Amino acid sequence: MFVVFLKFAANRAEAPRHMDGHNAWIRQGFEDGVFLLAGSLVPGIGGAVLARGEPREALEVRVAADPFVKEGVVSAEIHQIAPGRTHEGLAALLA
Repeated sequence: MFVVFLKFAANRAEAPRHMDGHNAWIRQGFEDGVFLLAGSLVPGIGGAVLARGEPREALEVRVAADPFVKEGVVSAEIHQIAPGRTHEGLAALLA
């Protein structure tokens, strides 16, 4: 399981221009069954995605394809989580 942090970068002002492509990228991640959650980092510093189901290398390629990443709107950090304990409501996510 991975957490992807997408933090606003120097080219943040270009976000509106690339928002449709970014939203399509997020939609595709959910359709592919890789993204489990996506949302904003508060207060307005970027976004985060919870991902699973593909190797890190494939996720790196996926993240690099985000128009926000390609255009320098955000910088991306990918962190892998090795869950030690899980709430029973989340157990299906790790299966």
